[in-house]
Amino acid sequence: MSDLLKRKIRSIPDFPKPGILFYDVTTLLRDPDGFRESIDAMVAPYANGTIDLIVGIESRGFILGSAMADRLGAGFVPVRKLGKLPAKTVRESYSLEYGTDSLEVHEDAIEKGQRVLIVDDLLATGGTAAAVTKLVKKLGGVVVGLAFLVELDFLPGRKKLEGENLHVVLHYEVG
Repeated sequence: MSDLLKRKIRSIPDFPKPGILFYDVTTLLRDPDGFRESIDAMVAPYANGTIDLIVGIESRGFILGSAMADRLGAGFVPVRKLGKLPAKTVRESYSLEYGTDSLEVHEDAIEKGQRVLIVDDLLATGGTAAAVTKLVKKLGGVVVGLAFLVELDFLPGRKKLEGENLHVVLHYEVG
């Protein structure tokens, strides 16, 4: 299945800056069978009903996370870039392979003790996912795991998430 799904992902060299090879999952998402198979593979380890909330990371994490929340009977919480949420927020800054940024979540989005699955399309350097993990824990959520459609194994993202339960559908070993 992974080779079939990989063939549906477009690679774009030098985006968003020279030297970066961008894996564009929108070509996979537009394919009904590929999208369904991706969501099936991402939710499989969590089908036992122990997830209260899916936390989706802007922006493709919203797409994957919403579909996963529906399948798992869980709620959905968006984590957004700075200044995009209307109510009072909690913020965490992070580094990524081509700069720095900050993420926010509503301070009342996660209740203490809720079991949370963090979802995004891609694990690269791990800065974004590590920041979201900190946000969830800051609000008292229990991080059950992090689920990604794609991991770039040649980048150090997994190291920034040591001790966390990771589930990845597709691995890319070279850039």
